[in-house]
Amino acid sequence: MSTTPNLKVAESVGGAAGAACTDAAAMRAVRKSHKLADVCYDIRGPVLERAKQLEDEGHRVTKLNIGNLAPFGFEAPEEIVVDVIMNLRGASGYTDSKGLFSARKAIMHYTQQKNIAGVGIEDIYIGNGVSELIVMSMQALLNNGDEVLVPAPDYPLWTAAVSLAGGTPVHYVCDEQADWIPDIADIKRKISSNTRAIVIINPNNPTGALYPDEFLKQILEVARQHQLIVFADEIYDKMLYDGATHTSIASLADDVLCVTMNGLSKNYRACGYRAGWMVVSGEKRHARDYIEGLDMLASMRLCSNVPGQSGIQTALGGYQSITELVAPDGRLTRQRDLAFDLLTQIPGVSCVKPKATLYLFPKLDQTMYPIQNDQQFVLELLEAEKVLIVQGTGFNWAQPDHFRLVFLPHEDDLRDAVGRIARFLDHYRKRHAGG
Repeated sequence: MSTTPNLKVAESVGGAAGAACTDAAAMRAVRKSHKLADVCYDIRGPVLERAKQLEDEGHRVTKLNIGNLAPFGFEAPEEIVVDVIMNLRGASGYTDSKGLFSARKAIMHYTQQKNIAGVGIEDIYIGNGVSELIVMSMQALLNNGDEVLVPAPDYPLWTAAVSLAGGTPVHYVCDEQADWIPDIADIKRKISSNTRAIVIINPNNPTGALYPDEFLKQILEVARQHQLIVFADEIYDKMLYDGATHTSIASLADDVLCVTMNGLSKNYRACGYRAGWMVVSGEKRHARDYIEGLDMLASMRLCSNVPGQSGIQTALGGYQSITELVAPDGRLTRQRDLAFDLLTQIPGVSCVKPKATLYLFPKLDQTMYPIQNDQQFVLELLEAEKVLIVQGTGFNWAQPDHFRLVFLPHEDDLRDAVGRIARFLDHYRKRHAGG
């Protein structure tokens, strides 16, 4: 039987494949938006991708890179879990675009406890975590070229959200020598005619700083003089140590427009519930157009996830179990103290002891650790010791001389992890001695 027809089919298929390859080579690459050019979120960046590869290869990686509490045994309080389950059958439909009435009423009561005046139900927006609300608040506000003052170091989503909205983030310096309290003179120097707002992260991620009332009043005076909006990220406002107390900046003035962010993720160990909120307070009369923009964006995403919303009322009104964790003998306090002591015993490592949050932000003496690229530095640590941390420049800190780690692992695991960091740093010092 002749094979000619089959050969012709093969030739035809081969010719088509060749043409397809040529067409594919000529196709225009699909590239990401130019708006993402200045957007960076290294907490979940390329080093994390390498960590995932190592895990796929069978390695155990200790992840000290992110404040995700559940993997370390910190679970949401049982009454919140039960309440979410009990309300699940009624959570199939959309809520009001701003959120469940009962949840917003509980948030309103919480603002009263924090002494924030003049907050009504319509001033409260519930989102899929604070992250969604940060992006929404910037999208509603900024035009191309508008500037927002953001701390350095910062939680990098703030910088990213400003850039994504077409704005320009302008970083003001937090002063490590002053327990990471921002430099008010530096803030004033960086205000221009294009400045629209100032962001404060209090308690601060990544430094663990807690801002005193006197500094908050200085920020409000700057905002008052230059007609700036104050965006206050207060997600760690109950995660306080050594008897410290937190003041919401919005409670200190009713003549400055403030937008305050908070949620269940940290204080209530419910990161995956994605239940955050945003409260607009202060001088709202001149901000009606901006608030209309917030309303529009809230409506466009229909509503935030309803099961997560159903836990808010119970969380805010129930027993505050976070107080046990941050008590003098509480688990978080013990682990903070242990991590701080172990790190600062390493030659060339110093750290301001955090007054709040889940993080340490140590400094490396650059004469002993002449790091040029701190992302490469943390990658080398990962490869050598299977410990994952985040480089300081990932938080928009200018110099490659800091890193952030979480102190969430149990004490024995924390000793092991910091011990491996110490071993890596010892080898690093010896490799670069005299260099």
